[in-house]
Formats: sequence, structure tokens, C-alpha cells
Amino acid sequence: MCSLERFKINLRGLTEEVTPLEYDLDDDFFRALPDAQLQGGSLHVSGSIRKAAGFYELLLHSAGGVCVPCDRCLDMMDQPIEADLRQTVKLGTEDIYDEDVITIDEDEAVLDTSWLIYESVALAVPIQHVHQPGDCNVAMCEKLQELSAARSSDADAQKPVDPRWEALRKLK
Repeated sequence: MCSLERFKINLRGLTEEVTPLEYDLDDDFFRALPDAQLQGGSLHVSGSIRKAAGFYELLLHSAGGVCVPCDRCLDMMDQPIEADLRQTVKLGTEDIYDEDVITIDEDEAVLDTSWLIYESVALAVPIQHVHQPGDCNVAMCEKLQELSAARSSDADAQKPVDPRWEALRKLK
């Protein structure tokens, strides 16, 4: 099981210099996150966190692939992903996760980047994901073709044709 402790950054321990960050994520990372919809993948995350006057700047780049079901055949497929994250973090009186600035309680001063990484990767997954042509499950594609062809031809065959339209068709 993956420990998410390595994704926690103690903000008080940072210096004015840029601190590099480097993570290799696998299926265990996705399983360790509660409520994660993506259940697997292999990603390399690199970036940095920089302390500035009154705030911290987090920059992360993720590249690799995640496992998602194909929209056509429902088999699992590897979806290539590339995502960038730029987040401003500051210390305050309570934890506030805003779109522009994340405020971390200054008593704890610990930033957990695991969910930030997950969200940036999940948002990079395209809306439609299908296998390359020829890679889909053949049996599922045949069944899909059979059922969609049967549905459209059955619907047309069952409808009685209005005699007025039939008369117009004869005029052609």
C-alpha cells in the first residue's frame, strides 16, 4: 500500500531557495486516495515549490498514463496524460482550498500535494477515450454493431408508412 506521507510538505522547513519535487506514481497511489475515480496508472511527477514573501508557489508537471475504460468496448485502456499545475499557497488561520490560492493553517503548516496531483491528472483525462482503431474488444464491437443495426432497421420496418408519403414517393 502506498503511503501518502511522502506527498506532505512542511512549509515551515522550506528555505528561500527552490525545493525540487519528484514522484513516481503507480496503481498503489490511486488506490490509497479516498474517493478516487481513477484506479490505476503510471505517472512521473516533477516540479518544485518556492518560498516567496508571504506565499509559496507550487509548480508540478505530470506525464505518463492512467487506466480508464474504453467508451466503445468497456475494456481497460492506457490513456496518455500530460498535466501541469501551478498553485499559490499561503499560511493563514484555517485551511481554505480556493481555486486561486490555498490557505493552510499556520499552526500545522503542512501542504498535502497528493490530492492536488490527483485532481490535475483527473482533469487532464479527455472526455472521450477510445482504443486506437483495431484495438477494441472484437466481440464487444460485433455485438454493439449487431444491436445498433438491429435497432435502427427494426424501428423503420415496424412503422407503417403514411399513404400520403407513399403517393409522393411514387412521383419521384
